[in-house]
Amino acid sequence: QIQLEESGGGSVQAGGSLRLTCAASGYTYCSAEIGWDRQAPGKEPEFVSVINSDGTTSYADSVKDRFTISRDIAKTTVYLQMNSMEPEATAMYYCKSSRCPRVRGQGTQVTVSS
Repeated sequence: QIQLEESGGGSVQAGGSLRLTCAASGYTYCSAEIGWDRQAPGKEPEFVSVINSDGTTSYADSVKDRFTISRDIAKTTVYLQMNSMEPEATAMYYCKSSRCPRVRGQGTQVTVSS
């Protein structure tokens, strides 16, 4: 079973930037398409972005033009570059396989202060 591990979370002021990393233990069918979700306290999980096996990407309207998802050449690491961050982005961020729902990381906390 492939494993995913997030890193890069932290605290930042509004308008700042963070880059999250999702490292997969290998490149498999499950890791070919990786997405990011986030969950704020007391709220339902929310889709943030996904990168597909062909390199195409999708974003939630709330982060479009500010967040960028990408992956390395080996396709074992996915990045989420978050710019112009707003306090509403405060949440636990999870990377997960779009193809294998049970494959997801433990999450990394992002806090944006005003």
